[in-house]
Formats: sequence, structure tokens, C-alpha cells
Amino acid sequence: MRNTTHAAMASQTGGFTLLELLVVLVIIGILASYIGPKLMGHPEEARRTKAVLQIKALETALKTYRLDNGFYPSTDQGLQALVEAPASGKIPPRWRAGGYLEKRAVPVDPWGAPYVYLSPGVHGDFDLSSLGADGEPGGEDAARDIHNWQID
Repeated sequence: MRNTTHAAMASQTGGFTLLELLVVLVIIGILASYIGPKLMGHPEEARRTKAVLQIKALETALKTYRLDNGFYPSTDQGLQALVEAPASGKIPPRWRAGGYLEKRAVPVDPWGAPYVYLSPGVHGDFDLSSLGADGEPGGEDAARDIHNWQID
């Protein structure tokens, strides 16, 4: 009889009932519905942070270009002057072999658009901007432009 009682106890405590599993799934569903929308906003924040970091890296490359050559690339030469020696306009006398960008390519912003470069700039020696998620000047929230003169 003792073996039968032990077997009965083992079967009662050996696993979860269907009801217990359903309760756990409902709790997980409630948590996911509360937390999920909060996490969905983070990809856009990550894109904006990446754009800021890329602008800072481009600024550093442009400043190094100026240190080597005495001037910034013109608007017409654009950021491409950081990866290929300009063949027109003011030719840089000491353009660095291999260029000024580590990957030897001008990055596009996190939304897939080229950065807007203006030299001489309206706000400084040069202006460098991403037009944000909408690709249009201006905008609010995720569509807000990111400018080098506004980055700390």
C-alpha cells in the first residue's frame, strides 16, 4: 500500500495543470501588452543616436582634412572628398592617401539618405545635417532634423 500512496503523490506534484499554464500565459500576455509599446519607441531613438555619432565622426574627418590641406571641401566636392581626392574645384595639396574615413565610404544616415553638407556653412565653417525620418527639412519628433551645430 505504501508504494501506491507514493505513486499517487508523485503524479499529483509532477507537473503543471492546464489551468496553471493558462494563468501563466495570461500574465505574460498582460505584461507584454504593457511593456511592448514602450520598447517599440527605442529603434527610432537608436537611429537618432547613430546619426549624431556619424555626424561627429564626419566632423572629425572634415577637421582632419582641413588640418592637412588648409581648407574644407567645397559644397560641390561634398563629403565624397573625404574618400576620393577631388579632381575639380580647389584641389587639396596634401590629400591623405586612403582618405579620411575608416571604411573608405561616406555613410548615409540611419534612414538611408545622404547627409546634407554645406561649406562654407551658415552656422559655422560647414553645416552637416540629417533630415531625419521623413527626409524633409524641418519636422518634429522622429522627423526632426539633426544638425552638427546643435550637437554638444
